[in-house]
Amino acid sequence: MSETTAPVPAVTPAATSGTVVAESPTARGRRARIALRSLQVVLALFYVIASALPKLIAHPSAVEGFDKMGWGSAGMYTIGVLELAGGIALLIPVLQSVAAVALSALMVGAFVVQVTVFGGENAATPLILIVPLALIAWARRDSNTRLLRLVRRQA
Repeated sequence: MSETTAPVPAVTPAATSGTVVAESPTARGRRARIALRSLQVVLALFYVIASALPKLIAHPSAVEGFDKMGWGSAGMYTIGVLELAGGIALLIPVLQSVAAVALSALMVGAFVVQVTVFGGENAATPLILIVPLALIAWARRDSNTRLLRLVRRQA
């Protein structure tokens, strides 16, 4: 066996008899990190492709919605750029927590707009998106310390 491969744990009789065997904290932590990172990638793709792109290419559905709000193309492009930046920042380790908080704030605004302007038609969508964003912001909160150190070092 090479030095870079980890040994595979042997199957114990308890594992085959249906008895629950405790899992190592390292394996559980690794799976949690992979799941969280996967969630970040999925959300980043959603914000960049499904949310920001239609606004930035002035898709008719986006134009119609922003006209109804009275924000016009300037508001549409601004929100599109914010979503694009937030989606990209979700993938940058030092920015991931701040991006999740910023996108959550954007979703609070989207919820308010959905309720007040559109009669609550799609109001659940921003609320649903806040849940995984809050999880990312909390789980990646240590990146805030690193970001603060970087900012202080530059000042």
